[in-house]
Amino acid sequence: ITYFNKFYHMNLLLDCYQKAGKIAAEVREGARKKCHIGSTLFQICESIESEIRKRGAAPAFPVNVSLNDIAAHYTAEPDDNIAVNDTDVLKIDIGVHVQGYIADTAVTVCYDPKYDTLVRSAEVALSEAIRVAKANMKASDIGRVIETTISKQGFRPIQNLSGHSLEQYTIHAGRSIPNIWTIGSSFNLAPNQAYAIEPFVTTKDGQGVVHEGKIRNIFGITSRKPTKDKEVDEFLADVWNRFKTLPFALRWLLDKYEEKKARQYIEILIKRRNVHAYPILVEGNRKIVAQAEHTFIPSDSFIDIITL
Repeated sequence: ITYFNKFYHMNLLLDCYQKAGKIAAEVREGARKKCHIGSTLFQICESIESEIRKRGAAPAFPVNVSLNDIAAHYTAEPDDNIAVNDTDVLKIDIGVHVQGYIADTAVTVCYDPKYDTLVRSAEVALSEAIRVAKANMKASDIGRVIETTISKQGFRPIQNLSGHSLEQYTIHAGRSIPNIWTIGSSFNLAPNQAYAIEPFVTTKDGQGVVHEGKIRNIFGITSRKPTKDKEVDEFLADVWNRFKTLPFALRWLLDKYEEKKARQYIEILIKRRNVHAYPILVEGNRKIVAQAEHTFIPSDSFIDIITL
């Protein structure tokens, strides 16, 4: 019976991952093909998140729409009026979950040919990394492939951003797959465990490191400890019931709360350390960044790239 339960659980888990991956891939390719010039970041986020929900899944985190030197963690504010122009490099990072099992994928879109090789570099590095990845391989060896591929094309990897393991309702589940070759301790990829590989690439004159910016508009619950403020505790319980430990955006709360009130509750919960606010991540020399990402599950005999 124990073996049967384990087998049933594994099949359910893989089925959820594959459904999430198929939806994430469809939505990503739709975003890749669409012309976003003139669209606001709010419109892009809302449109992509709507596409995920239409397909019977849910966003695993607010769609990241990071422009130019912002590498990651920007999502649209309510009625965000920042519009994409024809010189922008836009990274669209999409997470989809089915019963908490997450597929994480990203694409960079731009309309200025001078950045084509930068965007291509991230895509090629991802392809090479996925090509060599297998169960029991050292994560540092994947990092070496990513760094070598990017360097050969005349660009720099972002060394303090990495891929990651995924668990149910947990996007960053404790294991990191580096984008550079790291000397020293590493870990081996476990069979039947989900991982995301995501090369971030900048120009040769970039610092190759990201720093935290001032904007923080993605949030996640880190503690459910009561605050002893009835309204705030009810808000916390509601957010937990809706998103668990997954990141959320203020935009997602305005179906039930006034914007001013929701901001106030979030600020209180951040101060009490119930909620973490994720800062945007900006390239150290303010140089352009491109990104590409897939989620995959290695087994003993092959790897299943669920977001292909």
